[in-house]
Amino acid sequence: MIEARRLHILRAVADHRTVTAAAAALYLTPSAVSQQLTALEQETGHRLVERGTKGVRLTPAGEILLTHTNLVLAQLERAEAELAAYGSGAAGQVDLASFATGIGLVVAPALSRLGRTAPGIRVRVKDTEGDASLPMVLDRETDVAVAVEYRGAPGEDDPRLTRVPLYAEPFDAVLPEGHRLAGADRVPLAELAKDTWIGPFPGNPCHDVVVLACEHAGFAPRMQHFSDDFRAVVALASAGAGVALVPRSALLGTDAGQGGGVAVHPVEDIAPTRRVFAAVRRGAEEHPLISPVLAALTEAARRPTETAV
Repeated sequence: MIEARRLHILRAVADHRTVTAAAAALYLTPSAVSQQLTALEQETGHRLVERGTKGVRLTPAGEILLTHTNLVLAQLERAEAELAAYGSGAAGQVDLASFATGIGLVVAPALSRLGRTAPGIRVRVKDTEGDASLPMVLDRETDVAVAVEYRGAPGEDDPRLTRVPLYAEPFDAVLPEGHRLAGADRVPLAELAKDTWIGPFPGNPCHDVVVLACEHAGFAPRMQHFSDDFRAVVALASAGAGVALVPRSALLGTDAGQGGGVAVHPVEDIAPTRRVFAAVRRGAEEHPLISPVLAALTEAARRPTETAV
């Protein structure tokens, strides 16, 4: 008989690629993870993992079991949801991880709505970068993620997660007010090929969006200044340090477009876009505590995104 907790460990090892990282995510010691993997191999009668200098990878038998693991764990989430519904599930805590702009744009309005429609649900919010919240959901560190689409993100068909689209927003060009294109109606990205750039650190999903947009325009941006705080990005642009692309909603908390020393304009042609979604472990979307949170987030995302230009 295969124990479900060992399936959790197998998936964590597959996700993190090392026993040490999987152990940290599961709050176990590496030796405990190794022992559980050995026990799982004994239960199945197959070698499931191979250890190498670059980490751990699943064997073909391990990949087969992982496919079933995703189905089994999703069904267990559904079972928990049904049992919670049977017991009313009207009160309890939901942990939610979101990046800062998402908190302001959809999470805070969703909490206000839940206070009226489901006062028994308490949501605990964690400010988390847009690429960090999905691993937190998979590692059971949080229940709901408000995340940003990024290169390498689990896709919509990932068997571990259920995704709910929330909103998409364009990036606008932020230029020093004395820039040669400051008076343009729209900014062609190709015209910024020789400029110095300000942007998020590599690894931030928005960094990928900016770099890919510039690559499509035929150049690699000369990134010289880095910050994951878009208020800092706008401040640097206002000081003449360079140009930037910033998600439109992130400009709402800055002085951009209000005499703040910068000019903000839409990008010509197809603008780079930030796509935001909520995600939960597959099966958990039916939980009576989580379902109202997803509904409130979806409702909050329906309101038109204000523009900063």
